[in-house]
This record gives sequence, structure tokens and C-alpha cells, in this order.
Amino acid sequence: MSNNSHEASAPSKRHKPESPLNHYLSYIVSILLTMLAFAVVLYGDLDRSFILIFIVSLALVQAMIQLLFWMHAKERGHLFPLIFLAGGAFVALTGVVTAVYWMWW
Repeated sequence: MSNNSHEASAPSKRHKPESPLNHYLSYIVSILLTMLAFAVVLYGDLDRSFILIFIVSLALVQAMIQLLFWMHAKERGHLFPLIFLAGGAFVALTGVVTAVYWMWW
């Protein structure tokens, strides 16, 4: 009996471990974004539409940081989770638009 299964296998690439510095930096940036959102609301003398747009923008930036650094979406092999996250976001956005349309008209 020959051992052919090991002869044809290619050498596997080792996963390079990520340094904790990326996690520390993303955590600090997330805390700063949260503090900035609280400061804008606490100040309160700004236009309501500006506050809403600013906080939603900060939330989107923070969500991207969470996806890229904590959920490792930037690494290879994470296509299917990203597809399902995009599908879930589409369903949630469709539900929000439907609810707003239903309440307003």
C-alpha cells in the first residue's frame, strides 16, 4: 500500500496571527466615536437634522470598524458571512422603509 495522499498535497500556508495592537486601536477609536456622539447630543444647540445625520454617520463608521477588526471581515474566506450580513441588512432596511411608509401614508 503506497502513501499517495501525502505526495500530492501542497504545503499549507500558516495563518499569521494578528497582533493585539489592531484590537487596542479599534477599541480606542470605538470609544472615541461613542464619546463624540454623546458630546454632540450633550451640546444640544445644534440643528436636529445635523445631529441625526452626524450620529448615523458615526454609527456606520463604528459598524465598519467592528466588522473589519473584531469580526475579521477583512480576511480571506469570509465571503459567505459577509453575504449573509448584507442580506440581513437588506431585509432590515426593507422593514424600516416599509414601517416608515406605512406610518406616514
